[in-house]
Amino acid sequence: MPSKPPVYKKQNSFVEVRHRRVLKDVLPRLRETRTRLDSTSLDPYWQSVVRAAIEEALGEVPPPEGGYPPFTLHSQNVEEISLLADEDLPRYLFYRYRYDTFARRLKLDDFPPCLQIEPTSICNYRCTFCYQVNEEFTKKSNGMMGVMTLDLFQRIIDQAEGRCEAVTLASRGEPLICPDIEAMLRYAGGKFLALKLNTNAWFLDEKLCHAILESEVSTVVFSADAASEPLYSRMRVNGNLERVYDNIKRFREIRERYYPKARVVTRVSGVKVPGAEEFEEMEKFWGGLVDQVAFVKYNPWENAYDQSVNDIKEPCSDLWRRMFVWWDGKVNPCDVDFKSHLCIGNVKSDSLSNLWKSSKYMSLRGSHRKKNRVQCEPCVRCAFV
Repeated sequence: MPSKPPVYKKQNSFVEVRHRRVLKDVLPRLRETRTRLDSTSLDPYWQSVVRAAIEEALGEVPPPEGGYPPFTLHSQNVEEISLLADEDLPRYLFYRYRYDTFARRLKLDDFPPCLQIEPTSICNYRCTFCYQVNEEFTKKSNGMMGVMTLDLFQRIIDQAEGRCEAVTLASRGEPLICPDIEAMLRYAGGKFLALKLNTNAWFLDEKLCHAILESEVSTVVFSADAASEPLYSRMRVNGNLERVYDNIKRFREIRERYYPKARVVTRVSGVKVPGAEEFEEMEKFWGGLVDQVAFVKYNPWENAYDQSVNDIKEPCSDLWRRMFVWWDGKVNPCDVDFKSHLCIGNVKSDSLSNLWKSSKYMSLRGSHRKKNRVQCEPCVRCAFV
């Protein structure tokens, strides 16, 4: 019999998130933005998307057909909006509505709402719930370990600029290991409203702190998972809590001293695995260093291929939300498939827009739309929707 795992909804994976900033009501700004839409230079399609986002967020329209929930601004979105200039708000709403609502309603746009770029698949940690514990993946002779060249990164950014607002630098490895990470940050800086970096903070020295802050990264996520020893070292094998704490503290101090007006949100994030730290302890330990402390839901990323076939029929919304580009140019629809069984193609030989709407990608979406995940590995073993 197929298993019945808990469903993991990708559009909002937080179990809990708490903010250091006092969040303000942003709805008046949405109304003001709507009054200015007709006088902007946005093309009609952009205007229609932004207007729909505002109307749904304000609760001014009936619930969408098909039982889909309306567009909602979560607390992390409210904090992001609070840091934006008024002229950037339409761009943000255009991106966020497509990221949240298009994906949930299985509506395909011409370009992925979010692009996740992997500077490297190499990591110095072996976290117990991560792909890095898979020996087939990390064995060098299998060809899955490597770093992206700066030239390839620049070609990807050139294709994404003006078509995508959400770019995340991270996936299967630790991005700060990449020798060209500073140059990558400089090249991507200022081109996207939602430029995000995920890091374990082990390599976060003074030079990298400045590089991140100078590049206008909008969100820096420090993956920590614990607030005490020996729990930290048990979960984040090869890590050291004291070193990571000191590095994140240094980042906060450099930010406050040299970049007090930086439009950046910092977050310590933990995966809510069995036996994880209590959230109150996470907030007490980390809360003074960052803007947000959060727990995200656990999904067995480390061994999706070994999970039992399940009976989940609902399509995975990420197929309409984001696209992953590995260090070697391979394009993948998700990182649960960290061995690239579902590889769509390679950006070295085709464009991102062509790959996003390629026959292989469309066939995968079609199987999910028909509730036929059984045809797809490892989708048939995955709980993401």
